[in-house]
Amino acid sequence: MNLRTGAAALAPLVALLLVAVPACRGEGPPRAEPTPPATSHPVTPGPPSSPPVAPPPTGLPSPPVPSRRPPGPPPAPAVPPHLAGLDLEVMPTDRKVVALTFDAGANTDAVASILATLRAEGVPGTFFLTGTFIESFPAATRSIVDAGHRVGNHSTTHPHFTSLSAGQVHDEVRATERALRRDFGTEPRPWFRFPYGDRDARTIAVLNDLGYVPVRWTVDTLGWQGTSGGRSVASVTARVLDTARPGQIVLMHVGSHPTDGSMLDAQALPGVIAGLRAEGYGFATLDALLSP
Repeated sequence: MNLRTGAAALAPLVALLLVAVPACRGEGPPRAEPTPPATSHPVTPGPPSSPPVAPPPTGLPSPPVPSRRPPGPPPAPAVPPHLAGLDLEVMPTDRKVVALTFDAGANTDAVASILATLRAEGVPGTFFLTGTFIESFPAATRSIVDAGHRVGNHSTTHPHFTSLSAGQVHDEVRATERALRRDFGTEPRPWFRFPYGDRDARTIAVLNDLGYVPVRWTVDTLGWQGTSGGRSVASVTARVLDTARPGQIVLMHVGSHPTDGSMLDAQALPGVIAGLRAEGYGFATLDALLSP
């Protein structure tokens, strides 16, 4: 190959090298546009969020908080005017009717016998219960209530009422009232019997304010004194029959004597009922007093 022919052959190669020269002058390749930095919490598309809830307005009273205290007693019923200020010793009636009443406090030994006699004879009774009796003997209390007899209030702890303040009288009366109403569904008002018969005008007025009529007795059988106290079934029966009169209120007890164990009132009850009937008497609860 001659020189002219070789130069011609190299010409295209030289042209190519001339075009590539700028890339060898230290300028480097063209720079790419910078990529925006990625966020640390990429946002992903999703449904639109709920509108923000406005905070409650300030300066307004808070809603009332329901009370957890148990409901109080119903309003005290008004004491009938003809019974106000009295501790009744006899029902004001000319009818030959007697109220047999039974105080319950110390024990229940005679309860079953008394209830059986009243049921067999079809005679209603009025039972005055203490709060201590109710708490200690709920089954006996239930048996009295379920038998349909009238129940009255005899205080909670059987204290002497004339030594109590008005506030203490309220406590003694209300505690028993609540227990009878709440646990046994029976209302003792308006009948109340003072422990030991201990009362005065002040305590009677407090009881009236609480919706109660105090009831004493016409005759106490004294059966609670027991055989050791010189009493007997015959003496109990005689005390009732010898004092029989229209509206008579008879006081008996449902417990046994604490030492000799006698239950004279329960033992005498059948003869008392028979003897009164023989004299033409019928029987009623103290609710007969509510009619003037």
